[in-house]
Amino acid sequence: MPRPPDTRAPDNPWPQWPRVYKMDYGQEEAAARFGADPRTYQISTTKFVGDEHGHVKELHTVKVNMKFKDGRMTFEPIPGTEEVWPAQLVLLAMGFRGPEDFLIEQLGVARDARSNVAAEHGKFRTSVEGIFAAGDMRRGQSLVVWAINEGRGAAREVDRWLMGETSLP
Repeated sequence: MPRPPDTRAPDNPWPQWPRVYKMDYGQEEAAARFGADPRTYQISTTKFVGDEHGHVKELHTVKVNMKFKDGRMTFEPIPGTEEVWPAQLVLLAMGFRGPEDFLIEQLGVARDARSNVAAEHGKFRTSVEGIFAAGDMRRGQSLVVWAINEGRGAAREVDRWLMGETSLP
């Protein structure tokens, strides 16, 4: 995705959520340590390369331009912008544009006003018995630490639902 603007665009008035550039505390910490915002915008990974033991050793990227084609957003590679990044670990944290419609429709779970799966925090139960939701699916895009926290909470509530009690923290 492109870097958000520093100020609100005319098509993003109050009371809409401000789609503006901002740094979270984790990004500020990385910028203080490494001298710049750690995020890279308009880039796409084209492949992962592993060593002889199957461990990741590098990833290949290309910069992209965002285009709209047939009403859908597409990303067009920019020739000559290919880059190779050394890596020992890859965590996939992709921009979240809301839960996949087909899954929610297939499961028949209710949505909240922001199109996320409706499930009360702390209980994680959806409108369909036996289906639980947590993290980005339930709260919308957020930090990975929230996803981890909610995943643990949802696991606890699934355990309680299955077993009638839980010993999970």
